[in-house]
Amino acid sequence: MKVNQWTMGLAAAGVISFGAVAQAEEKPANQLLTAVSGTQISGYVSTSVHWNPGQSTGFAAGQGSSYLARKGDGFNLDVIQLTIQKPLDEGEWSAGYLAEIWMGPDAAVLGNTLGGGASTAGNISLAQGYIALNVPVGNGLTVKVGTFNTIVGYEGNNSADNPNYSRSYAYTVGPFQHEGILASYKVNDAMSIQAGIANVQNTGLGLRGANNVQSQKTYMAGVSLTAPDSWGFLKGAVLNAGVVDGQQNTAAGSGLAADTQNIHVSATVPTPWESIKTGAALDIIRRDRAADTTSIALYTSFNNVGIEKLKLNTRVEYFDSNGSGLALGGVAASAAGAEILATTITADYQLWANVLSRLEYRWDHDCSAGRSLPGNVNSGAVGVGNNNAHLVALSLVYKF
Repeated sequence: MKVNQWTMGLAAAGVISFGAVAQAEEKPANQLLTAVSGTQISGYVSTSVHWNPGQSTGFAAGQGSSYLARKGDGFNLDVIQLTIQKPLDEGEWSAGYLAEIWMGPDAAVLGNTLGGGASTAGNISLAQGYIALNVPVGNGLTVKVGTFNTIVGYEGNNSADNPNYSRSYAYTVGPFQHEGILASYKVNDAMSIQAGIANVQNTGLGLRGANNVQSQKTYMAGVSLTAPDSWGFLKGAVLNAGVVDGQQNTAAGSGLAADTQNIHVSATVPTPWESIKTGAALDIIRRDRAADTTSIALYTSFNNVGIEKLKLNTRVEYFDSNGSGLALGGVAASAAGAEILATTITADYQLWANVLSRLEYRWDHDCSAGRSLPGNVNSGAVGVGNNNAHLVALSLVYKF
């Protein structure tokens, strides 16, 4: 404890006590500890190495999945993610918060990059930022206010939490997040529901509807069902369904300002073999004045496949944009009439503590004879008659 001479003199004269001095000195520290009590810091650093057999540079800027753009045939820092949060405690009126920051090239994909959306190494984006509130209604109602991950989709924003390194086409067309309010309620052990209101359907912060009027909001709802223990080997199977319905911001909607619906149904199902799990997802994007975009994906996970610590994950996806004019991960709307069959095989093997290490092979086949397959850049143009694209990727993610 450091005390100045004036304070020492008052203490020596008996005007104040050394105990009071010590208490006064400790008070700021105690206030600080109280303010940060319960705060958790976590995150990850994601890197990758890409090789695109038979192509010059793989997915070019503005082509295909934005997560794969500019990464062909080279070494990549994907993203650095930092999460600061205070989870809800057991109190009836408890409150918490979450702030999730992305730094690096992949941060541009979220569409709310500070200083613009160009895909550069210096991007910083807010992936999530919300206040969490517990309302003591029934079993407990949890409310998020701010920006939060979308409720639809089989895959999430953080690649390390997905079964594969690369994303599906259904995920690529978004949305990734919403700015608004979301309420979640656990009815019982078998059923949970969600409902919310957001500014617009598409990803981004500070966006408003095309005409910027109060009635143009986006509405969302979802339900999750979990099989009970009495279902035998199917216990723990999960069925999710959700819908997001609203208008896009004019700029993000390519001037169409179309009313858009994201409809999602998926299931994760165990099998009689404990080491094998399966999953399936159906995603439909409906827009007024346009055809539906459809994705059907099948997932399989194999654990303990004869080698300790080795896991194999597969994904087979059929994606058809039906010429809807919906941009496919940055491809111009005129070239987005894509019909693609994509097969992905991912080997997950833990060599180091806290490190997720995955080797992945992905094959994208254009069922429309190479007219719109992203990633065919042999001649610097989309398609060029080639109907196959290949990717071999090594992903290393350190979680802290």
